[in-house]
Amino acid sequence: MNSCRQRFVALLLTGLMPAVTGCYGIKTRAIPKTVLAEHVLDATLEQLLTGMANRYAAVDTLTASVNVTASTGGEHTGQVADLPTLSGYILLRKPKDLQVLLKLPLLGSIALDMVDDGKTSKLFVPKKNIAIVGDDDVVKPSKKGFENLRPGIIRDAMLVPGIDPDQYVTLTRGSRILLEKTRKQEAVEEPDYDLTIMNTKTGHELELARVIHISRVSLLPYQQDMYDQDGRIVTIVKYDKYQKYGEIDYPSSIFIQRPVDEYTLQIDLTKLIPNQKLDDMQFTLNFPEGMKVQKM
Repeated sequence: MNSCRQRFVALLLTGLMPAVTGCYGIKTRAIPKTVLAEHVLDATLEQLLTGMANRYAAVDTLTASVNVTASTGGEHTGQVADLPTLSGYILLRKPKDLQVLLKLPLLGSIALDMVDDGKTSKLFVPKKNIAIVGDDDVVKPSKKGFENLRPGIIRDAMLVPGIDPDQYVTLTRGSRILLEKTRKQEAVEEPDYDLTIMNTKTGHELELARVIHISRVSLLPYQQDMYDQDGRIVTIVKYDKYQKYGEIDYPSSIFIQRPVDEYTLQIDLTKLIPNQKLDDMQFTLNFPEGMKVQKM
């Protein structure tokens, strides 16, 4: 019975195809052509983890001259506002110290100064006479997403740490499409390794912490996804334009996206000095005497 039915379907298709193509023709359309990356590297999970750990251990401090462009808004607000690009510097000292100082265009005066030690963050905006002290983590999220910005978000994006001894990791393979820069160039499909890092929650339940996407062309991270305790992706960091700074490979372009808060930060490095000695005073922010300090 089944063989008869299959024979009938085959005969039906054989008869229909010439009729359909003869009467109406087959229409084709051009789509962007994608080619596979020519040189692809292989690595084991152990080699990838060792590479991550070694790159993280190679950096004690970072002194970076930067241009920072912020955007706020998104689908929930129905609009996006692009803020002016600010120049300045970012200082990082492991394990948790960070300072971000940005200046106003043309005037050169301080637009904002932020410091963070992993527990407490401080923010000073001289032009608006704003001084804020708060926890490193947001306790009560603001409906205005950009008000949830903390220096720690930038600090966590600047480096890609390895895994902790009590964390679990899985390795999967995927790919990304690198779009052509001009119409004459073809898009490139670049294979990657995806490292999913999880914490132990309770019993056999695991909690997603981070996903590190590593290019198989360079074996360097090009994206880091960070999750909160509710399993939401709260930070996406994209790394691009790697350069050699001494013996260190480091991205000169860092793009931070906060999907829940609906803001982005584009950090472009114009200069980077790794492992320069930084003292405690460089991570100290004192507000002007008599200024009202807000608690957040």
